[in-house]
Amino acid sequence: MKTSTVVLAGVGATTAVVVGALAQAGGDSGPVGTAALGVAVPAEYRSLIEDAGKTCPDVSPNLLAALITQESGFNPKAQSSAGAQGIAQFMPSTWETHGVDANDDGERDVWDPEDAIPSSAKYLCTIAEEVKDVPGDKRGNMLAAYNAGSGAVKKYGGVPPYKETQNYVRAISAAADKKPSGGKVATADQAVTVINAAEEKIGKPYSWGGGNANGESHGTCCSPSGKSGVDIVGFDCSGLTLYAYAKAGVTLPRTAAQQYAVSEPVKPDQMRPGDLVFYGASAAGIHHVGIYVGNGYILNAPKPGTTVRYDPMDMMPDLYAVARPTPNTNKEI
Repeated sequence: MKTSTVVLAGVGATTAVVVGALAQAGGDSGPVGTAALGVAVPAEYRSLIEDAGKTCPDVSPNLLAALITQESGFNPKAQSSAGAQGIAQFMPSTWETHGVDANDDGERDVWDPEDAIPSSAKYLCTIAEEVKDVPGDKRGNMLAAYNAGSGAVKKYGGVPPYKETQNYVRAISAAADKKPSGGKVATADQAVTVINAAEEKIGKPYSWGGGNANGESHGTCCSPSGKSGVDIVGFDCSGLTLYAYAKAGVTLPRTAAQQYAVSEPVKPDQMRPGDLVFYGASAAGIHHVGIYVGNGYILNAPKPGTTVRYDPMDMMPDLYAVARPTPNTNKEI
């Protein structure tokens, strides 16, 4: 990925230099970007959700996004203990009946989001028709049928008395009713605060699971390599970004993948200091995040045994995307 032409005069730059870099990048104190959905959707799936969410009047893009989030967290490799498969969590028998080759590649593939997401929308439309005469809230009945089957909804005359199904309907309905952010993303002024906050933590030790909105903290056990942060007060990568953005009044979720989901991707020529740089093979597989400071460098907490520091943006081979967080007033999730 080509970096922007932002110039940061040396690692360890002062606030004044960062402000200059922001101006050079074309940043201002006004909001930038757009948000089409109230539910956060990874960039690679947004067009699929927006298109499939118009399959029938009973389904909307926001509802479909909320359902996929609940089912798999947009993980195309998800598989439940009950045998549900893929990003939309189809049982094999249901997929056999309702799966479609939406991308016309000659194969109905439950593991391919280009097939599974449109199939999910189509299936919602089908079961909405099946339970249309059942009393009660039509959307709730449709979602309950997706979770427990149309037969159960008809048997009980509405959402069945299953705790799992009731919680499922409640969670998806609440998320589907969430209003779009209005396109506001982190401003240049906030970016200065973010970089200052992270810069003040340079030298703090890496701690797996460490860091929160208040600063460094004891971590947890254990990293994929078996490293524990229990006895270390410090930050991991997403703990540092969560803290720095909290200082600017922006609440981020805890993990790097979740932080990407609530951010607006930016093109290489639109990058500016304060943006988040994500690493991983896919949106669901993001494993690292750092704060872009300009001139191809990021501020980050790299890995166990290191400290908060500057690193080149190409420090890892799997640079996935650069994105700008969307301000909100929600609690950490």
